[in-house]
Amino acid sequence: MTHTARKQRSWRRGLAGFALLGLLGVSGCSGGSATPTLTWYINPDNGGQATIAQQCTAEADGAYRISTSLLPNDAPSQREQLIRRLASQDSSIDIMSLDPVYVAEMANADYLTPVPEKYVNEFTDGVIPSSVESSTRQDELVATPFWANTQLLWYRKSVAEAAGLDMSKPVTWDQIIEAAASQDKRVGVQGIRAESLTVWVNAMIESAGGQIVTNPDSDGADEVELGIDSEAGRSAAAIMEKIGSTGVGGPQLSNLDENAAMLEFQSENGGFMVNWPFIYPATKAAVEDGSLDASVLDDIGWTLYPRVDANQESRPPLGGINLGVGAFSKYPELAYQAVQCIRAPEKQAAYFLSDGNAPSNLAAFDDPAVVKEFPVAPTVAESLKVSAARPLTPYYNEVTGGIQKSWHPPGSVSPESTPARSQAFILEILKGERLL
Repeated sequence: MTHTARKQRSWRRGLAGFALLGLLGVSGCSGGSATPTLTWYINPDNGGQATIAQQCTAEADGAYRISTSLLPNDAPSQREQLIRRLASQDSSIDIMSLDPVYVAEMANADYLTPVPEKYVNEFTDGVIPSSVESSTRQDELVATPFWANTQLLWYRKSVAEAAGLDMSKPVTWDQIIEAAASQDKRVGVQGIRAESLTVWVNAMIESAGGQIVTNPDSDGADEVELGIDSEAGRSAAAIMEKIGSTGVGGPQLSNLDENAAMLEFQSENGGFMVNWPFIYPATKAAVEDGSLDASVLDDIGWTLYPRVDANQESRPPLGGINLGVGAFSKYPELAYQAVQCIRAPEKQAAYFLSDGNAPSNLAAFDDPAVVKEFPVAPTVAESLKVSAARPLTPYYNEVTGGIQKSWHPPGSVSPESTPARSQAFILEILKGERLL
């Protein structure tokens, strides 16, 4: 791995040590105190959540203090750890930073304390609709939107101009594939067999007007209905097939994750790419340390996610973190007081500045410091307004596992066979007739 790759991967994933320092700094002075300590299980970041924990502890004025406990790096491992502990009714889990895709599963298992009615309006007013949707289970708010994430279409200005592509207007997948092919450049996607592949497939199906799971509120695995074998699913497969057959995905298409796609985009092969907003600060940091030429940053533009159909608005991916309060917490009322502090718009704005994670509250995007530091912020906000969550089903783990297996490698995908085969495979998994 190159120095640039190591540096930028470190920036994106965050430094676990900062979170551990937050844990020591917040909880180290609690000995002998009767003040209740709330444990907040956090995903790795650049230390921003630990800082918020310290701030909210100070602002609580003795009502509670917050300690942070670090979860594993990847979302599936975070889920596994939390599920195991919640299944044993672990009362130490007061607050959790949850990937939105796992909220439905935890709510369905009664592992979450729903949001008290007195907080519902405050936690949802002015908040990105898809973030609220991903925090809701069967019309009940069971988690709280904290920060959000979305993917943009990144492009090299010089390539788009040479191909005659007007990036001031919405563009389609077909247009960027053809533009890249005409200039012998790449279209960066996440084709690796991982969660990022499901993110891509879901965004294309949603952008084509479909859904992977058509009845997400269903309780039983045998009740789940899928919409993969559909016109939307076949449109998604056709795009994936075209990226592979034209060669614009590059020889490493089936192994590309977010960081690998970024590095290829920054190289002389770069043309277009779908990826998260970390691209801008990571590229800027590489320029500042001298590992990347400034001309690359100057050549990078960004716009909304590509459309599947020119006449239908795209539905970019939704990512981020929602805050859940554990069902077995000894202090659920205090936990929600802490959540109220943690998700305050001014703290979301500060977290965006410190860690690059976009707010779920749209008011936070108006912070002058945010606008100055992140030129991409207005486009991120625009993208989040039309974003779509991945399937909000209790059986997401089975659904995403089935997609990753049946849509990989991207070069093998066919609109004639993949959607039907994928849907049948996942239904068999849900019925217990097949194993992943």
